[in-house]
Amino acid sequence: MFKYTVHTQKKIQGIFEELEYKVRYEKGNFNSGYCIVENKNIAVINKFIDTEAKINCLIDILANLKVDEKVLSEKNAEFYQKLMKSHAENREQTLFDQNK
Repeated sequence: MFKYTVHTQKKIQGIFEELEYKVRYEKGNFNSGYCIVENKNIAVINKFIDTEAKINCLIDILANLKVDEKVLSEKNAEFYQKLMKSHAENREQTLFDQNK
């Protein structure tokens, strides 16, 4: 598990940098809190949401990208795996809660 801090947010941004994605924080009408400009490898996050929501948006984007872990540094690859494991567990818990 990880904490929802600015430090964690920057660590996730480091993964995006190694994947050659740019993360920008701007205002906009994003239904999900973010949008992705596919052709240019840009992820745009709503700058008005709190840190936890920004981190969740970044994780959602990572979960939907095809990530080649070979391009990540060892440290970032490890952190990426932890993020994806946590994301999968949270998703399962959400589905479980919805089926109650």
